[in-house]
Formats: sequence, structure tokens, C-alpha cells
Amino acid sequence: MHRLKMPLKFPFTNSITTIKKKDIIITELHDKDGFIGYGESVAFDAPWYTEETTHTVEYIIEHHLWPLIKAQQISHPAELKINNIRRNHMAKTAIEGAVWDLFAKRKQQPLYQAIGGTTNKIPVGAAIGLQSSDQQLIEKIEQALQQGYKRIKLKIKPENDLHTLEKVRSHFPTTPMMIDANSAYTINDIEHLKRMDQYHLMMIEQPLASDDFTDHAKLQQQLKTPICLDESIHTLADVQTAIALQSCKIISIKLAKVGGFTNAIQIHDYCQQHNIPVWCGGMLEAGVGRAQSLALATLPNFTLPADPGASNRYWHQDIITPEVEVNNGYVTLPQQPGIGYQVKLPSTDQKVLT
Repeated sequence: MHRLKMPLKFPFTNSITTIKKKDIIITELHDKDGFIGYGESVAFDAPWYTEETTHTVEYIIEHHLWPLIKAQQISHPAELKINNIRRNHMAKTAIEGAVWDLFAKRKQQPLYQAIGGTTNKIPVGAAIGLQSSDQQLIEKIEQALQQGYKRIKLKIKPENDLHTLEKVRSHFPTTPMMIDANSAYTINDIEHLKRMDQYHLMMIEQPLASDDFTDHAKLQQQLKTPICLDESIHTLADVQTAIALQSCKIISIKLAKVGGFTNAIQIHDYCQQHNIPVWCGGMLEAGVGRAQSLALATLPNFTLPADPGASNRYWHQDIITPEVEVNNGYVTLPQQPGIGYQVKLPSTDQKVLT
């Protein structure tokens, strides 16, 4: 395990917190034949998004996941037995992602092909945090559109949401746009939220509580704008509940939040069977997590632009070469085996597990 702190180019602010640097764990998994697979924990250093933090991920990997898996004999990553450890999905993803990367390299396949992806070209959108002024927000959107991003995601909070949408829509009347509330509202705000229909948004992401399905279902009945669930979705059972209750019309699948590729593929397939489009959300990933999230987004039901875009939108220098680039609104994944990028770790706190 490598642990490093990466300062963001610009602070990223949502309705809950402001992030200035990311505390990251990279897992490096070696096999007897000299192949190396990499994974990443995208947990934050405080439990504001989920209950996991970088500290808990490190502990769970060292004391529970690694002792559990190091003696396992498997021929495919889907055979990895880690589900008797409850939740801790970001810790599991950091391990499982390295296993998938290693598997793809042994098979001499790009990771996206190994998981069943159909293309290496992914449309991406730009996520823009809360800004200190309307003008600054307009400039950030203009920059993203000039760089070719296919849609804009705005972080919002109740104090100024309608004002923000009015300003943005007056400048960008036809730009594909969505908003992310990070659970900033309650069902008592239903009349307020209904006013957002006039702005012709692609979706409202997670307006209500992070563990809620029933109130989202009541809200979706009243809204023309599709609700997208994000924080509520951790497992296939969550997806089945959301679809059964009609809590949303779109689902965001974040690789780390659902425990890795095997679970994410199951969720993707179930949504596809039930005509629920999915898209790949972002977690301020460094290069390994970014490459793996984009590989996930090559599955066929990922029909909406993904969040993880160019490395240089977030980092002064990423930990992969070449860095992830966006051209005309698309990321084209390399055809080399595994994640397809060379991992170049800076000086880190390293812990070797045997």
C-alpha cells in the first residue's frame, strides 16, 4: 500500500464541504510471474460522503482483506471471496481493482475489454463545484465547454439554487446540464424542487437523504426532471429497491462505492434489463482510479457522459503517464494491457504486506 496526499489544482466545494487535497491509497499487487496490478482507494479523509475514510480503508486492507485473500486460488476476479466482510466498499475496490488490473495484464487485454466493455472512447462531462460569484461560475462553465465537455454538472445548495440556475440558463440556454444536491433537501422542499423543472435539466442527483428511497419516490412522482440516485446506491439490493419503488429514473454507478467491478457489472446489467440508464460518477480520483472508472464506463448501458475527465482539470501532476486527456469531449482509453497507463508514484508512505 502506498499512501500519498495530492493537492487539487483548485478547491472543490459542494453543499457539505470544501476539498483542497486528497488523501489517497494506491494498492500494488504482485504475482509470481512478475505482473503488477494497481488499485486505488478514493475515500476521503473524513466520513462526510460515506462512513469510510482513508484511515479505515488502510486498516481494513491490512487487518482483514489482505489476510483473507492472500491464500485464495482464483482463475477470475469474480471468484474473489471478500463479501463476508460487510460493506467497506472502498477498501474492497482498492483490492479488487488491483486484481482486475493484474488479471487483464496476464490475459494481455485492456481492462475495458476484460470487463466486457464495447468501446474505448467515452464521452465525459465536467463537474463544477460551488463558486464564490456568478461570474466565476459562468467562466468555469465556459472553460469546460471550450474544452469540449459534453455536459455540465453543477453543485448546488438550497440558499441560492434557483438564482444560480436562472443565471446559468440565461447564459447557456441549450447546454446539457444536471445538478447535484448531495442530499441538501428534504421532502418538505417538494414545491421548491418542482420549480427546477423549468430549467430543463438532464437530472437532479441525490436531492434527498443519502439512505432514502421512499421520499425520493414521492418526489419523482411530482417532478418532470429525472431524479438520479447516487449516495443511496451501494449494492444490487439498493438498485432493486430503487427500481421497485420508482425512486429514480437514472442511477449513478461509482466503482468504489459499490465495491468494485464485479458488483458494478451486476448493477449495470440489472439496470439495463429494467431500462434504467446509468452513468459513471466521479470521486476526485487520481490516475489509477480515474482509469478504472473510465474502463467501467465502456459498458453498453453507460449512455450518459461520465464524470472522470482529464487529469489536468484536477491535478498539478497525476500519478500515471500519459495522463488522462479529453479531446472533443471524449476520453480514448489506451489499448495496452490492464489499465493501459504507466503508474509513476511519487515518494510515499509505503507499507508492504506479506
